[in-house]
Amino acid sequence: TRRYKKAMLPDLLLIDGGKGQLHMAMEVMQELGLDAFMVGVSKGEGRKPGLETLHFTDGSKIQLPEDHKALHLIQQVRDEAHRFAITKHRAKRDKKRGSSVLEVIPGLGPKRRRDLLTHFGGIQGVLKASENDLKLVPGLGDVMARTIYKVLHE
Repeated sequence: TRRYKKAMLPDLLLIDGGKGQLHMAMEVMQELGLDAFMVGVSKGEGRKPGLETLHFTDGSKIQLPEDHKALHLIQQVRDEAHRFAITKHRAKRDKKRGSSVLEVIPGLGPKRRRDLLTHFGGIQGVLKASENDLKLVPGLGDVMARTIYKVLHE
């Protein structure tokens, strides 16, 4: 919605979804005081490609022939939007998954983190370890073991 407050409106807003999604988009545009031509695109029966239905803001709908060039363009736009959204989602998920509570511990670098995870079989093992258990990890001194334990159990 931020985009529409600052920029020029496009000639057409394609909404990925049927009547429900189209009505929600209409409500948002109305709240923003904007008027744009919108079309909802819903998948056909069995979600089979080529059976998409176009929903218009006046309540009418049409189903273009499977070989219609406009339908192919709409499918390509939708598929690109899906690809973009999925790529962003995966990148965000992978970034979140790649971070660890161990990264916030001062003085604990990548090698020691790896050693800890290997020694305890993963993050759950590290979290369950006592301060004495942590001291048994080769290369980890008493001070670092105490620091790790404090950070993980505060």
